[in-house]
Amino acid sequence: MLIPKGATWIPKSVVKLFPDENKLLLDDGLLLEYEILIVAAGIQINWDGIKGLKESIGTNGVCSNYSYKYVDSTWREIEKFKGGNAVFTHPNTPIKCGGAPQKIMYLAEEYFSNNGVRNKSEVMFYTANANIFQVPRYANTLEQVLERKQIITNYNKNLVEIIAEKREAIFEDTQTLKRETVPYSMIHVVPPMGPPNFIKESEISDSQGWVDIKPYTLQHVQYKNIFGLGDCTNLPTSKTGAAIRKQIPVLKQNIMDVLNGRDLHAKYDGYTSCPIVTGYKSLILAEFNYEHEPQETFPFNQAKERYSMFLLKRYMLPYMYWNFMLKGIL
Repeated sequence: MLIPKGATWIPKSVVKLFPDENKLLLDDGLLLEYEILIVAAGIQINWDGIKGLKESIGTNGVCSNYSYKYVDSTWREIEKFKGGNAVFTHPNTPIKCGGAPQKIMYLAEEYFSNNGVRNKSEVMFYTANANIFQVPRYANTLEQVLERKQIITNYNKNLVEIIAEKREAIFEDTQTLKRETVPYSMIHVVPPMGPPNFIKESEISDSQGWVDIKPYTLQHVQYKNIFGLGDCTNLPTSKTGAAIRKQIPVLKQNIMDVLNGRDLHAKYDGYTSCPIVTGYKSLILAEFNYEHEPQETFPFNQAKERYSMFLLKRYMLPYMYWNFMLKGIL
């Protein structure tokens, strides 16, 4: 069981917050009061953020791992790919797990190589970011991976439209706003993401719609009995499960301090981790903090591609997630 003893699970959605009254409204009309509110609502996928995407996903070579309904279309497109442009994208918004758009690209490229179609293909990465990764230590390795795999990389390019019937993708330069049309045989789209609507429309959000909290204590900047956790917050770090794992002990201690009238003393340093799969048997385990300083767990260079780290992600991390993280043990 994932719901701990003593907790009451209410399987309803929050539609409105009333932080000045310490209340929230559920989608069935029930109004709840709280003494302490922890907002951990995750991130919202905005399929409408790219013109033509919502209606074309799963058809005409358009696929995405971010749709439960259509995730299988990604494998189908990779498996039946016979050559041409294989395009992979990264949007101009914060996303869950910043390295994920690259992982599927590296795996697809290796599949193409193993099945004799790589020499008929152009693997292309269009990212709205200005670099391949925000931490130089890991970016250096990833740039070598891109060069080795001969992946054409285009920075500051944001996907704005899919014309599925023509198999064309339109990208906009984030600096000049100039647009270009790119033909594709298959395209894996990472949709734009953002805060859930009920947060964006509430008094607890910042100017971008995220829960506005203090980066070290996780306490709301205005409402002292509200805390934020994970992807829905404006914490300046990568939105990952590993980050949440390190935020939880800080959250727990600081809530206890609030309840007991003490000053908050637990601090979160921005730790996050991105296990970046670079092939069927290789992985870079990026770990870093707010300052983009490496905070590596193991006594060896984690910026190097390793099979051992691939095995860690393949077998150990799922076990840790289901048996320890979700139960608050680790």
